[in-house]
Amino acid sequence: MSRRWVESFAGSFFAGAIYGFGPFMLGLTRFHPTAGFLAATIPWLFCPAAFICKTKWSWKEAALSLLPFLAIIVFFQATVHYHLFAVPRQARLHPADLFALIAPLVSVRRGLNLIGFYHIPMAALVMGFSMLLAARRLGIMILLLSGIVLAFCKPLLDVSPIIWFAVPAVCCSVITAEGIQGLVLSGFADRKLVLAIAIFMGGLTIVTLLLATKYFQVFAGLASGYARVLTDTGKLFILGALVTATIFFMTRLKVRILWVRRLILCSATAVDIFLGARFIVDWIT
Repeated sequence: MSRRWVESFAGSFFAGAIYGFGPFMLGLTRFHPTAGFLAATIPWLFCPAAFICKTKWSWKEAALSLLPFLAIIVFFQATVHYHLFAVPRQARLHPADLFALIAPLVSVRRGLNLIGFYHIPMAALVMGFSMLLAARRLGIMILLLSGIVLAFCKPLLDVSPIIWFAVPAVCCSVITAEGIQGLVLSGFADRKLVLAIAIFMGGLTIVTLLLATKYFQVFAGLASGYARVLTDTGKLFILGALVTATIFFMTRLKVRILWVRRLILCSATAVDIFLGARFIVDWIT
């Protein structure tokens, strides 16, 4: 599905990896296996809207984009009929769950809902969002916001609200893939944006390390486990800042060695996904 907007194989590959092995999908293993199966079908249900409609946005594409929402409703109606409760009805997002956006590994230890996208992909996600706003892709913005709002609301039509987040998770995975492609292809005119992303990653590093220091100071080391995870999170953000800074200097010097950019960015992202997914699976299981 991501190939509609992402030309590179690497970008499409990581779009699938970020969604399929991301915190949200792995977090669904806490529930019945059918919940994970439903979430796995959501990207495929966007294929008709992605490939049948070739225009930028039309009523036909808007109607086909409702297929994932319809599938979720039908699934939960059917499971309720057969007394199979794949996900508790009260499972929905809360403001505290937003902490998972910057520290998903800490959130899994605290038992919060997982909605993050790991650490290094945050740089590509910011890049992708800037490209999304520049292109004024209103349809994707509506889908993204709709899924987020429904995930925070009370149950509607017997649907567990948390499952609605599968829609923005898919959207953000594709946006991240676009961001990876954008960082690799960025030129001299994009240097300020790339620098801003590097500074943003550096800011996340400072925040997580300050939080780690705070947890280390808790009486009798009761929060030392959280502190160590936050320290590891800060290290990954440092790596993301270094990768983005390297790309910035390459754009600043007008050095377009694309395979070097792709290698350092994709390698760092792959390591982040592997370490994060292994931690979440080990902790949940």
